[in-house]
Amino acid sequence: MAELIFKEEVYVIAGAAMEVYYTLGIGFLEPVYQEALAIEFNGRGIPYYREPKLEIAYKDVPLNKTYRPDFVCFDKIIVELKTQVRLSGVDEAQIINYLKITKKRVGLLMNFGSLPKLEWHRYVI
Repeated sequence: MAELIFKEEVYVIAGAAMEVYYTLGIGFLEPVYQEALAIEFNGRGIPYYREPKLEIAYKDVPLNKTYRPDFVCFDKIIVELKTQVRLSGVDEAQIINYLKITKKRVGLLMNFGSLPKLEWHRYVI
């Protein structure tokens, strides 16, 4: 069986997100979870960038539109947060596009709005 890419890093990020979910519960807006997760990352020594600007080009021409994922952790994992009842294909497309833009291989889509537990998915390209 193939080894998971960045297994340990994903494990500690997911653990931090679960701690935030079980401490705050559901019902807050995304910025609340983002701020709480940054505190949790700091406490666990998880290196991250918050909302880094992703620039997009079309035929080598930079576009004015940019994107900002919630976090890049360990300089190699995109983390996108949501607060919805359930995730959709649009959410999945968003994380996959972030991976394409950054040329990073692993992305985590984490939904703090689901019951009875944190909903999260790992994407690899």
